[in-house]
Amino acid sequence: MLFIAYPKCSTCQKARKWLDEHNLEYIERQIAEENPSYDELKEWHRKSGLSLKKFFNTSGMLYKEMQLKDKLPLMSEEEQLKLLATNGMLVKRPVIVSEDKVFTGFKETEWESLL
Repeated sequence: MLFIAYPKCSTCQKARKWLDEHNLEYIERQIAEENPSYDELKEWHRKSGLSLKKFFNTSGMLYKEMQLKDKLPLMSEEEQLKLLATNGMLVKRPVIVSEDKVFTGFKETEWESLL
């Protein structure tokens, strides 16, 4: 299982603690150092069943600085994926990727299905 996080993110810290408490094995990847690629994001989006907007860190400074709230609705899915691949700080975190599931953010009730 892949756990993509930002070390300074309190939600990511809670998620890591939850994974450890449930003895789940994972490989951690720092999102600021190794941003998800376009191909990864495209695959994760497909596998997740989530709307693409759920992959954006809508509360992040970069999202707000770029005024993406207004711009995203005018962009194609491909343009949005390419934008996400440019900077890990645009991606909602943490991201968990298992064989058959992808979650963005940390919602304990969703993550229970990983057990």
